Amino acid sequence: MARKGSEYIGTMAVQEKHRFDPQPLARFMAAEVAGFVEPLQVEQFKGGQSNPTYRLSDGAGRRYVLRRKPPGKLLPSAHAVDREFRVISALNKTDVPTPRAYALCEDESIVGTAFYIMEYCDGRVLWDPLLPEVAKEDRGAIYQAKIETLAKLHAVDYVALGLADFGRPGSYVARQISRWGKQYKASETEKIEAMDRLLDWLPAHLPAGDETVLVHGDYRLDNMIYHATEPKVLGVIDWEISTLGDPLAELSYLCMLWRTPKNWGGLAGHDLADLGLPTEQEMVARYCDLSKRAMPDPALWEFYMAYNLFRVSCIRQGVYARSLDGTASNVRASESGKLVRPAADLAWKLVRDMAGAGQ
Repeated sequence: MARKGSEYIGTMAVQEKHRFDPQPLARFMAAEVAGFVEPLQVEQFKGGQSNPTYRLSDGAGRRYVLRRKPPGKLLPSAHAVDREFRVISALNKTDVPTPRAYALCEDESIVGTAFYIMEYCDGRVLWDPLLPEVAKEDRGAIYQAKIETLAKLHAVDYVALGLADFGRPGSYVARQISRWGKQYKASETEKIEAMDRLLDWLPAHLPAGDETVLVHGDYRLDNMIYHATEPKVLGVIDWEISTLGDPLAELSYLCMLWRTPKNWGGLAGHDLADLGLPTEQEMVARYCDLSKRAMPDPALWEFYMAYNLFRVSCIRQGVYARSLDGTASNVRASESGKLVRPAADLAWKLVRDMAGAGQ
């Protein structure tokens, strides 16, 4: 789900809970990152709710990005910066735009947790899906680049890239429902009836089969860095939950934006033509054309929508729980808790509508 607001743009002083001594890091970079020159300056990005992310500047004016695991008690399998580094390194060899990966460090004595360093892409992060900073006639091209990049990702030969063991082929949605359901229960702070219903209904209505591709896992506008003036993607970022998965699950996650209401960052209720924005149907058709896939069956598509709304509720609950114990990196992570129930309710409404349509 897209997040709006200037509070996510740019950098800030490093939060107290995420501070570390920069000297051990400077020594590490001098040894592991070609061309690095001391001294090292460290700032923290405002955006990002999972892994604390920093902009580093060296003595020669070069910039880098550091992503680390947050401090504190973490949910099982979460914050896998080693997986992020591995997939970015592999994709650096393809036409999928990704920042150059420089170094991975799993020695927690350097900054307190495992981290990796990658290229700093000097471009735009577009937080608002309405694209108010982009001229109306140019907005469609931004979304075109977004869907073209997704088609490129789903076309990569993950076996040839050495990622055959990056996940398990097949049954992706079933495993995702199980995984996120468990993490939801581990971070549950209140009873939500729609979530309990979805936890029962979704596993009982799984698709008969699924294709396997490399998926990003959180593919949305604000996890992309665009060229400063052109509708060109410089880099897709935040690969923490990437894996081998189902292309329809990822496409429907992207298109969930068109189903969610404007009061929590979605496109539902907006006059898309007046804004110069594409429709959900246009995005799906373009993806299917680029990837040579058939248009999905309507009932199957609605299942994927309900699944993704459930999944985002689980993710938001985890962010909210971390805000309560002080480990979430985003300064407004606590607001995620307010959107857990609405997303779950919307997912359950889709299920009820599907049941009504089938009668």
